[in-house]
Formats: sequence, structure tokens, C-alpha cells
Amino acid sequence: MSFQRLWAMFVARNYEFFRDKAAFGWNFAFPFLVIIGFGIMFGKQDLKQFKIGIFPADNPALAFTDGTVPTSLQTSKQLQFIPFANRNDGEEKLQHFKIDLLLERSSATHSYWINDSSPNGYLAEQIFLASFLPKDHQIAEKRIVQGEHIRYVDWFFPGVMAMNMMFSALWGVGFVVVRYRKNGTLKRLKATPLTAFEYLSAQMLSRIFLLMFTLCIVWLGSNLIFHFRVHGSHLLIFFLFFLGGLNLCGMGLVLAARGTSEEFASGVLNFISWPMMFLSEVWFSLEGAPEWVRTFSQIFPLTHLIRAVRKVMNDGATLAAVQSDISFLVITTVIFLLIAAFIFSWNE
Repeated sequence: MSFQRLWAMFVARNYEFFRDKAAFGWNFAFPFLVIIGFGIMFGKQDLKQFKIGIFPADNPALAFTDGTVPTSLQTSKQLQFIPFANRNDGEEKLQHFKIDLLLERSSATHSYWINDSSPNGYLAEQIFLASFLPKDHQIAEKRIVQGEHIRYVDWFFPGVMAMNMMFSALWGVGFVVVRYRKNGTLKRLKATPLTAFEYLSAQMLSRIFLLMFTLCIVWLGSNLIFHFRVHGSHLLIFFLFFLGGLNLCGMGLVLAARGTSEEFASGVLNFISWPMMFLSEVWFSLEGAPEWVRTFSQIFPLTHLIRAVRKVMNDGATLAAVQSDISFLVITTVIFLLIAAFIFSWNE
């Protein structure tokens, strides 16, 4: 392998990207717009469905031990009840915005917990309280979840950045290489001493450089507005995004290794990226979803990237705490690169 040839391709690809003003600008504008828009609006947005946690889970009936939870509360289409084994499990989910309200079914005083930072906690609380008033005007005991609150924007931000990284990696690598093959650029490169491994490596390194550059700029710009609370290591977060970017670029190379049609490549990229976006907890938690959905989401690299970054950023997790997610990203990245190099074709 020649590092001189690899460097030449790396520089050429970067020049191409920076000279495309529209693509360059959109890579920065899109995540800024999403983060700022949701950060301003989501705190006042009313969602139609609320997730109510109940503990302990050993009693299958969705009622307190004294049977005082009204039937109207249990049968409401706007409420989803999620059982937890104990209070600690429920409070952890409440702190991370995976549920909106936590109830203790064994309490005669109808104790409940809310997260004051949750955009849905207030409405879920009002629905719960109103369910008691028409009958006997019982008053429930309100408790605030203990510990430092995680703001919604701090939970939401890693998902937006990972999503932007996914789209930029898949389209910036996969779609571009297919376009080069279709317009004959790869045929001309085949006549040079450049090897397939060098070409693919240059494409991936160029894209990861742009991804990390974009990440830093958007992070710094958004932080000036929202002042993110990072409980863990900034360096570890940067490392996780770097691994995630490599992984997504490798996935894009697999798709580009044989693709000859831009239309087909676009369809495949959409087929892969949209399920990842919706099942990797970018926008909402999968808490309470069917078990097979939650299991299926574990095959996506985006799931492991977002989960690991949120653990570090919101919980102060260390390298050892996210080791399983890192291992998944590293192993799948190597697999993607090996597959891409093995099946790559210069020709249409």
C-alpha cells in the first residue's frame, strides 16, 4: 500500500466536497436547524401518548393494592403502562425520559414520581390526578425524582448528531462511489497504480475527517446556545463518534462496492437508514415497545453509538461501561471493510 497515493485521493475528495457549496453548507445547517428547533419547541410540545411506569411488577393487575386506580386511567388510549421490578429501575427510566410518570401500585397514598425536566411529565401528571377527582377527590402524594435532572436537549443532542453522521456517511461514501462508477471515473482510476484498498481507505478517511470536523463545529455552536451538561469525558465522546463514523462509512462502502445505478443505491440507502433512524432511539425511547422490536434494534450500529454516547454524556459512564458497544462497533467496522474490499469492482 502506498500512503502517497492514499493521501492524494484523500486530498482530492476533500477538495471536491469543500468546493460543493450546497453540500458543504447543508452538512452544517441541517443538524443546527434540528437541534435548535427541537431545543426551543419540544419543551412546550404536547404529545398524545404517555408512558406510565408502575412498580412493583410482581402484581399483574394494573391497579394499586387497594384497587383505587380508576378504570378510566387504565383504559385510556393515550396511556401506556410499563411495569418495573422496583423503584430504582423506574426512576432510572424516568430520569432518561423513557417514561413520563412513575406510580407505586402498593401505596395507599397513591405516590407518584415525575421528572420536572420532562416535556411530557406535567401532562401525564395532570391526567393521573384528574382520574381521581370525579369520584372521591383523593389526593395523590407527589414526589420529584432524585438526582440531577437530565435536560431533554442533553438527551436529544447525541441522537441528532449520530443521525446526521449516518446520513452523511452513507450518502457521502456509498452514493458518491456509485456515481463515480456510473460516469466512468473508476475505470480511469483502475488504469493507475491505485489499488482498491487504497481507494476505499481514502474515501473512508476523507469522509470521517469531514464528519468529525462537522461534529466539532456543530457541537461548539450548539453549546453556545444550550450549554450542554456533559458528565463524562469529552475525549471518550469524541472517540465514540469517531468509531461510529468509521462504522457507518464502512457500511456505505459495502453498498457502493458493486452498485451501478444511482437510483438503486438511493433506494437501498433509504431502506437501511430510515429503520435505523426510527429504531435507534434518535427521536424517542423504545421503552414499552414489543420485545422483538427492541431486540431487532440491537443489530444497528446507530443504536450502539447513541446508547454509548448518552451513557457517557448523561450518566458519566467510563470506557469500561460502554465496552460492549465499542466492541460491537469495532467488530462490525472490520467486517464491513473486509466485505467491501473483497467484492469491490472498478467497472459497471
